[in-house]
Amino acid sequence: MALDTGTTAWLLIATALVMFMTPGVGLFYGGMVRRKNFISMIALSFIALALVSVQWTFIGYSLAFGPDIGGVIGGLQFMGLHGVGLDPGTGTYPPILFAAFQLTFAAVTLAVITSACAERVKLTSFIVLALLWTTLVYDPVAHWAWGGGWAQTLGSLDFAGGTVVEITSGFSALALAFVIGKRVGFGEYSMEPHNIPMALLGASILWFGWFGFNAGSALAADGIAANAFMVTNTAAAVGALAWLFTSWIHGRPSSLGMVTGAVAGLVAITPAAGYVDSIAAVVIGGVAGVLCYKAMLFRINIGYDESLDAWAVHGVGGLWGMLATGIFATTAVNRYPGLLEGNIDQFLHNALAAGVVLVYAFVASYLIGLVVDRTMGLRVSEEEEYVGLDISQHGERI
Repeated sequence: MALDTGTTAWLLIATALVMFMTPGVGLFYGGMVRRKNFISMIALSFIALALVSVQWTFIGYSLAFGPDIGGVIGGLQFMGLHGVGLDPGTGTYPPILFAAFQLTFAAVTLAVITSACAERVKLTSFIVLALLWTTLVYDPVAHWAWGGGWAQTLGSLDFAGGTVVEITSGFSALALAFVIGKRVGFGEYSMEPHNIPMALLGASILWFGWFGFNAGSALAADGIAANAFMVTNTAAAVGALAWLFTSWIHGRPSSLGMVTGAVAGLVAITPAAGYVDSIAAVVIGGVAGVLCYKAMLFRINIGYDESLDAWAVHGVGGLWGMLATGIFATTAVNRYPGLLEGNIDQFLHNALAAGVVLVYAFVASYLIGLVVDRTMGLRVSEEEEYVGLDISQHGERI
């Protein structure tokens, strides 16, 4: 096909927007930890971007988008991006640009799971964990949903990463939190966020970057991209307000809670952005804000130290988003009808894909974490944790 310069230009911009989300995660998480671990959290996101950039070039892209092998994984024909060309193939943009766009998704997903090991992970162990996780969890799930794997063949709809990014990162974070254990003093004394304005800045970057995440996933500069842009903003706004008002019942409405609700809305609309209209986005974002807030309270009440709530926001929000896609998908936006238009199969396909990915991500991540912990040790020493990771792991301080 001929190169479409408008689409190519838009995908270049969208790729840059999604790349910006990874340091955004670092700032968002960094503001929510204690001062002595601020540099560490930002560094983990930058390390995630660097590691995935190399892994994706050598084998990650090929495993995710190489020729299908049994619906489970891609072949290695694209190792080192061999054969990923500059001229448009089946699309109207260069395949090398698609590879770069998808790289940024993998990077930000890895950054999200740093929530599970905030303030206590050993840097060397994180690097090994990150490479194993990206290769054994993220790449196969990306192939299932987008690379010609079983979920895509089944007919599951996942526009921009409800399974690949959100469910995978959220439930992986929960599994890793079980392996690594609680922070020293968790539940015994306060571990308040040290810099809420920084967390608000990080969330703002995420909201901004998410337009590339969702609208870019149309892989065209067209009406589907425009719709994805609009419903993404709508769901984020409603999610922010829903979390704000729900938390108000339990006390003062916090700014940090409000922006977390916005992220929950963004998470939930991600798989649905190319298939639902703006009214559905209101429902999806509103339910996400309330549901993810309740999931956070549940996590706190049972005493799990999944430090920065990737499970409550990304895991639970992504699961709701996949189910909602199967419910609200409409032919007024795209060619796929959902449950409300009489297509129960679409809902069942989405539910099955979400369930399988949930179980796979949790189990595989738990096993990977266990292997790394038994061989290298995931945690820093108690003394290093007390001093803080900024000094003990990086030799730096604010």
